[in-house]
Amino acid sequence: MTRAATGKDTTRRRVRLDPPADLVAAPGYGARRLYQAYLAAWTRHVDSVLTGPQFAVLSAVRAYPDADQTSLASAVALDTSTMADVCRRMERRGLIARHEAPHDARAKVLTLTAEGAEALAETNRRARALDEALLAGCPAEHRPHLASLFNDLGAEWERVAERPEL
Repeated sequence: MTRAATGKDTTRRRVRLDPPADLVAAPGYGARRLYQAYLAAWTRHVDSVLTGPQFAVLSAVRAYPDADQTSLASAVALDTSTMADVCRRMERRGLIARHEAPHDARAKVLTLTAEGAEALAETNRRARALDEALLAGCPAEHRPHLASLFNDLGAEWERVAERPEL
């Protein structure tokens, strides 16, 4: 019913609720919040088409020319099936080329195309500007340690995920 029918305002009012204390205390909740905020910032300020994983693959292909797709997947923390999907999309867009590896016809070797190198350079410029903005509230002397801390935590959390039991 509407206000006109009842004389009362029955529309729901949305209120902003604080997250429950047990969530705030959980490191996974904080990590997810950081990641969600990062994705939103990436989409708005860096590139709304080229994703973070695609950017990571382009960076790895530049760093390791003619490396095989499976090796590059581990370098950018992607499972092999996700890596294959990401590479197919980037190949269709003309950002990378995939060729049979000389030592194994089943393996794919990746190379950057001229368009991929150009996209990487421009995206890298905007990504570094985003990094600066994201770290602006952090004291300058702590900034170099944050990436190391995040990567160390990521490695540890990956090890935990691989355990058969906790």
